[in-house]
Amino acid sequence: MRLTADYPPIWLAGFGLVGWLAGRLAPHGPDWVAIWGWAMVVVGVMLMAWAVWTLHRARTTVDPHGKPSSLVTSGPFRLSRNPIYLADALILAGLCLAFRAPLAVPPLVAGFVAVISIRFIRNEEQRLARAFPDAFKTYCQQTRRWL
Repeated sequence: MRLTADYPPIWLAGFGLVGWLAGRLAPHGPDWVAIWGWAMVVVGVMLMAWAVWTLHRARTTVDPHGKPSSLVTSGPFRLSRNPIYLADALILAGLCLAFRAPLAVPPLVAGFVAVISIRFIRNEEQRLARAFPDAFKTYCQQTRRWL
């Protein structure tokens, strides 16, 4: 069992907290921005649920530190190699809007994507490349990392 707090939802919560603080300390933008923000959060949660369901159907791990048992290229993985992280970024952007901090969206989402890319995606891609060398190479050529 891995005893670490280094998981993407922890990072999402931290970045979300910064977005919330930005909205509390200096709220800006029209009120209707919050409605669009909550809509983005809902879409992000739905995308994440679809991706997790697809991984579970393939009987492979959702754990970013885990060992993959299969290469999943169906469902949302046809559109992005990282639909769960894409969903996280969408949720973060939506939260910033919902918290009335639209100016926080670009730096927070860019920072989040950078952290996720460095701390998780690199290692996940290395594990997939070792486990499924030819198939993963083809998948990378056909499917973008984010969108």
